[in-house]
Amino acid sequence: MDERAKRLALLGVMLSIFLAAMEATVVATAMPRVVASLGGLDIYSWVFSGFLLTSTVTMPLWGRLSDLYGRRPLFLCGLAVFLVGSALSGLSQTMTQLIVFRMIQGLGAGSLMTVGMTVIGELFTLERRARMQGYISGVWGVASLLGPLIGGLLTDHASWRWVFYINLPFGAIAMALIASVLVDERTRRRPVIDYTGLALFALGVSALLIGVIEAGRVRTWTGLDVLGLLVLAVLALVAFVRVERRAAEPIVPLRMFGHRMVLAGASTGFLAGMAMFGAISFVPLFLQLVSGMSATAAGMVLIPFTLGWVAMSVTSARLVLRIGYRIVVLAGMVCLTVAFVLLSRWSTSLTQGVAMRDALIGGIGMGLTMVPMLIAVQSAVPRSELGMATSMIQFFRTVGGAIGLAVMGAVMAWRLGAGASQAEAVHSVFVVGLLVCLVALASAFLVPPGRARDLARAEVHGEPTRVGG
Repeated sequence: MDERAKRLALLGVMLSIFLAAMEATVVATAMPRVVASLGGLDIYSWVFSGFLLTSTVTMPLWGRLSDLYGRRPLFLCGLAVFLVGSALSGLSQTMTQLIVFRMIQGLGAGSLMTVGMTVIGELFTLERRARMQGYISGVWGVASLLGPLIGGLLTDHASWRWVFYINLPFGAIAMALIASVLVDERTRRRPVIDYTGLALFALGVSALLIGVIEAGRVRTWTGLDVLGLLVLAVLALVAFVRVERRAAEPIVPLRMFGHRMVLAGASTGFLAGMAMFGAISFVPLFLQLVSGMSATAAGMVLIPFTLGWVAMSVTSARLVLRIGYRIVVLAGMVCLTVAFVLLSRWSTSLTQGVAMRDALIGGIGMGLTMVPMLIAVQSAVPRSELGMATSMIQFFRTVGGAIGLAVMGAVMAWRLGAGASQAEAVHSVFVVGLLVCLVALASAFLVPPGRARDLARAEVHGEPTRVGG
């Protein structure tokens, strides 16, 4: 591909990722109007949970299939499914229909970030890839900030249905760009799909996430419905591992986790996601219930978190080229740990300025950690496993966030049931996050001291790009 084609492909990928990221937040501000129109207040939370479930479960599947069949057809297929789900969501006549159509939308969204990041990793050498991955993270952060605002404007001045319809014209542009310029190498043989492994993985992860979501909703892990789902998840995933060990072309190549960099990326992403995404959901609750801030003031506190993440994603992608992966990732985990130390010291006298400072430090920590780990893992695996490796990093981070939210919600409920005050109950959530963060900091030492510029030179000369392990 020439330079112009690469830039157009990058534009298509960035536009697609912007739509997927915005869809995760744009719906929130429209939901009161949706409930007034469709009813279904008792099940409306599944509008969010269903999207999260299907997008998360399919991340590794999209990544692996793109390794087998090529990036272009899988990206276009995922984008088409996302747009069909968007159109159907806008046409929903009942809350049940909206939930089903949002799950279809999530199926497609699972491919956009996964295959999109893989495309970037394949088109550009390490030096340029670092810069591009930073920009992609910036797009994600901007979309997360603009989502609630755009959702409110569309709902107030048009209709809540346009929250979904707005994806169609921009998605069509992205599809046209990708279809016209992205080129795949021809596959010399027909891949063998491990359908048994695919089914067991989907069943196991779905049962795990539904069980976790339900545990977070009822604030207990001991209910029969939760325990039944978790037992099913364990059985399915154990069977999945056994099947994958014998499969000719496994859906998830388990040998990949024998690589030190991949193991470090998966474990650090899972633990950091569990700590930060779990705790960040309780920040507005603390600010409103304990500190007495308004909903608007509490929402403003999270803006520095996003801005810090975006700014340091771009910066960290450049830093790894100068000082290597380990130092940058460790610096990020130290910032994240400091942020949780500060969160655990919050009290009724907390001011908005102090809260924004602490949120900013947490965002800086996430920005210094996530993009460097993704770049490191992409540089550590062969091209034939690039999609799988990219998707697994994002998968573990998302699953970690879901589990962290459920665990911390259960801890808060247990503390309230034991007679603790609201301040004490929410405070315990941040303490749990701090403990998880300390484990995440320890896992960051698994990152080998790879020299990113050496990898970049190796790529230019066609040498192996494996590091560590």
